[in-house]
Amino acid sequence: MSLNRSLLTFISLVFVLSSELLIASSDPKAKTSTIEDRKAEVSQYVKHHNLDTHDFGLFSYTDDNGQHHSVGFPLPVILWSEGLHVFSSSELQHGAAVVESKGKYFRLDEHSYKIYATDLEGTFKFDENHHVLNDAPLDFSITKSVFMIIVVSILLFWIFSSLAKSYAQNKSIPKGVGRFFEPIVLYIRDDIAIPNIGEEKYRYYMPYLLTVFFFVWFLNLFGLTPLGINVTGNIAITTALAIITFLLTNLTGTKDYWKHIFDPLGHGMSWGAKIPLYIILIPIEILGIFIKPFSLLIRLYANMQAGHIVLGSLIGLIYIFQNWIAGPLGFGLSFAISFIELLVALLQAYIFTMLSALYFGFASESHEHAVEHDGEFEHL
Repeated sequence: MSLNRSLLTFISLVFVLSSELLIASSDPKAKTSTIEDRKAEVSQYVKHHNLDTHDFGLFSYTDDNGQHHSVGFPLPVILWSEGLHVFSSSELQHGAAVVESKGKYFRLDEHSYKIYATDLEGTFKFDENHHVLNDAPLDFSITKSVFMIIVVSILLFWIFSSLAKSYAQNKSIPKGVGRFFEPIVLYIRDDIAIPNIGEEKYRYYMPYLLTVFFFVWFLNLFGLTPLGINVTGNIAITTALAIITFLLTNLTGTKDYWKHIFDPLGHGMSWGAKIPLYIILIPIEILGIFIKPFSLLIRLYANMQAGHIVLGSLIGLIYIFQNWIAGPLGFGLSFAISFIELLVALLQAYIFTMLSALYFGFASESHEHAVEHDGEFEHL
């Protein structure tokens, strides 16, 4: 009985929301644009959603006079161009205004969302492919992605500080939010860190594994909110995370790890026979050092970016076609994909953490540890 009520409530909710969307899309003013115009508008909106911006936009709307308005709050712009320049992103006016700072002029390109140095009139110079040729200053601004990184970092620090205090006060018995996070922490320790790294050395890597898992997971979840956040869909962010994994792997690598790279055949063959093979094997091993972190950053970036593009495109179908078929279909598919994206958000955090632990295990494995495993296999 309760299942039937829940199903009826869900169908009613879908019908009501779809009806409201269709009523809005049947506005005579909206019908004045062609399908091609609406496709271009949706494409630009999805592109804007997936790019980093210098302000934190909550939502936007167009008034009766055709004026476009954005609602949000500005963020600090920090540039270096023959000196430090600091001002509010509201002064850029989304590329409509030129900002003067210490005798220098800056303007935001509304297509690439990058700031360039210009003249007093804010003139852009373009090449034959319509790429801006103006000099770009070094940009250290607190963008929307950087702002969310700071927010998630503070949130994680607060959560785990509270969890640590709860453990100390309740004799290692979690209470409150700790009851939710403790099984996850134990899973990362018992099913990811220890099996891949080993009981002797897993503690050295646990702080990073826990941090990167919850950091990626929380950012992925924030990306599913209507705030227009796509931090893990920014290749610069995933590259930074992959570089940290790369550095930890190679800086903590044991002698056996590096010996396996530069002498992969070991003592089983004479050097006279190994040298011709090493002409091929050693470059492959060295290339593998860089391919591993590259696969990490591309996997996370591509999956999160693709999810946002698909979800934005499905929602855009309602606005593009504006009929009784596209409305419920677009809403239903978007609703289903949103649930799938919740699983993808967790899955991508798990995969990044698992592969990082696997690489750490390769780097920290000693010859004695490998011999023990060989003995186990022989026994089996």
